[in-house]
Amino acid sequence: MAEFLKICEVGPRDGLQNEAAAVATADKQKLLDALLAAGLKYIELTSFVSAKAVPQMADAEQMMPYARSAYPEAHFNALIINEKGYERALQAGAQGVGVVVVVSETLSQRNSRMSVAESLAACKAIVTRARNDGVFARVYLAVAWVCPFEGPTPPEKVLACADAVWEMGVDELALADTIGHAQPLEVGRLVEACGKRYDMSKLAVHLHDTQALGLANAAAAISAGVRIVDASVGGLGGCPFAPGSLGNLATEDVVFMAHKMGFATGVAMNRLWEAVRCAEPLVGRRVGGRIREWWEKNAGKS
Repeated sequence: MAEFLKICEVGPRDGLQNEAAAVATADKQKLLDALLAAGLKYIELTSFVSAKAVPQMADAEQMMPYARSAYPEAHFNALIINEKGYERALQAGAQGVGVVVVVSETLSQRNSRMSVAESLAACKAIVTRARNDGVFARVYLAVAWVCPFEGPTPPEKVLACADAVWEMGVDELALADTIGHAQPLEVGRLVEACGKRYDMSKLAVHLHDTQALGLANAAAAISAGVRIVDASVGGLGGCPFAPGSLGNLATEDVVFMAHKMGFATGVAMNRLWEAVRCAEPLVGRRVGGRIREWWEKNAGKS
C-alpha cells in the first residue's frame, strides 16, 4: 500500500486573500465544492482577521458554517492572529486554527506590531485554549528561510522558535518559506534538523514558488521525511504583509509529483483540473501549475 502524503489545500484562504477584486461568497463555496470533489479533505478555509486588513476574508462567518455543514467528513482550519480571532473561529465552528509566528523581528513588528517573544507568548495563549477546547492547533513559523527585510534566517533562530512552539503541544508545526526564496538544500537541512527534535509526522512545509523552486523545495522536504505539504489550487496566493511573496506552490504540481514518486494523496487529478477551471473566473486570469500545459496535451486526453 502506498505511503500517504497529506496535501493541505490553502487556496480558499492564502490563495484568495491577496486578490484585489472581491470574490463573492457563493463563488468561494463553488470553489470549495470543486476542491472537495477532487478529494482534498484538509482545507485552510478562511481567516478570522480584520476585514479592513484583509477584505477578501470578510465572509469568514459565512464560509465556515457552510463548509462544516456541507462536508462533515473534511477538516477545516482557519487562520487567526489573536484571541479575538480565536473566539470568532470557535463560534463559527472551526475544527482547527492556524497561528503565525514570524521568526524575524522586523517582519514580526510589521506584521503584528509584536516582537518575536511577544508573538510566541500570544501563540502559547491560543494553543493552550485550543488544547483545552479540543481544537486542532497548527503553528506556522514564517520566513523560516529568508526574510524580505533581514535576508537569510539563521537556522538556530528558527529552531529556537520551533522548540518554544513544540513545547506548547501543537498538533502541527509548519515551516513557511513565506516569500519563496528558499533553496532545496537549505529546506532539506532544516527539515532534517526539525525531524531529529520533533515528531516528523506533525511537521509540514508551506512553500511559495516565487523563484520557481517551490516544487524542488517540496521534493527536498519530502525526501527529508515531511509528509504534510501545503499547496494552493492553480498556484494562487501571496502574503499582503510580506513584500515579494508571490503565488503558492500549485496543488496540481504537488499532487502530480507525489503520484510520480509513488505516494497516495486521495486526490484525483482529473477532478482537480475542474477546481483549477473553477478558480479562473474568480480571479479573472488563467491559472494553473507548471504541469498544466503537459497535462492538457497528454494525460488529460487519456
